[in-house]
Amino acid sequence: MGKKHSPLFLEIVNDAKTRVQECNVDDVKQRLDAGVTFHLIDVREESEYANGHLPGAIHLGKGVIERDIEKNIPDTDAPLVLYCGGGFRSALAADALQKMGYSSVISMDGGWSGWKNAGYPTEG
Repeated sequence: MGKKHSPLFLEIVNDAKTRVQECNVDDVKQRLDAGVTFHLIDVREESEYANGHLPGAIHLGKGVIERDIEKNIPDTDAPLVLYCGGGFRSALAADALQKMGYSSVISMDGGWSGWKNAGYPTEG
């Protein structure tokens, strides 16, 4: 995560993170290996998703997730794990979904870059 983020962006991310449950890439890998049932959602841009994503992840980009979540996952109690490039956009998206009534939303801290750096399998 060598990207330098602007102070105002970091301010809203840090605010969202006060309300959002987070896990790390190892937690998600363990859940996948154990066969735990949850929806894994990639909130990155479509081009990022097309260049590679976590196994079994569906794409609902941060720009459209609030609009499209209900038709893709209508059950507001369904367990959701969101990830992005590093864990910032996914925290913002998780916060928004919680405001919409989704009760079991987790943001994966470390995101795609953490997953790849750990050497875990990818698709796409």
